[in-house]
Amino acid sequence: MKKVAVLVEDNYQVLEVWYPYLRLREEGIQTVLVGTGKKAYKSKEGYPAEEEIPIKQANSDDFAGVVIPGGYAPDILRRYPEVNNFVKEIFEQGKVVAAICHAGWVLVSAGVLKGREATSFSAIKDDIINAGAKFLDKEVVVDGNLITSRNPYDLPAFCREILTSLKSK
Repeated sequence: MKKVAVLVEDNYQVLEVWYPYLRLREEGIQTVLVGTGKKAYKSKEGYPAEEEIPIKQANSDDFAGVVIPGGYAPDILRRYPEVNNFVKEIFEQGKVVAAICHAGWVLVSAGVLKGREATSFSAIKDDIINAGAKFLDKEVVVDGNLITSRNPYDLPAFCREILTSLKSK
């Protein structure tokens, strides 16, 4: 069974965590909430998420991919070198790296955007471009193993492309 990490931190966007988490499970993929070590996190609306593995115990070799949800959580996640290293390792191993909305901030800090095509929430478009990516305003952009989307409305296309990529590997 394939295993995918879903990163979580306080102020996460509730749909961007739970929709991929449950959708991938529905397809028989083991999804795991990976946090920064606090054990429990609250969405922007206060909805709880409990960490299943702290990032310090997450080994990129054990995962087929990582989903990075948005909200303001990415601004916290990117402050942890372990998070950035985990994402970079998954990326460099050619595994699925999927980021939606503000999650592009983690991609910037992980240093994986140079020479790639990507999208994100419009407010961080300049960050994506300044990190060396070509920005495309599309519901989902797939560039090799990198999958990006703009906002919760794009979740169906985002999850469809994650599943397509996971099934092809």
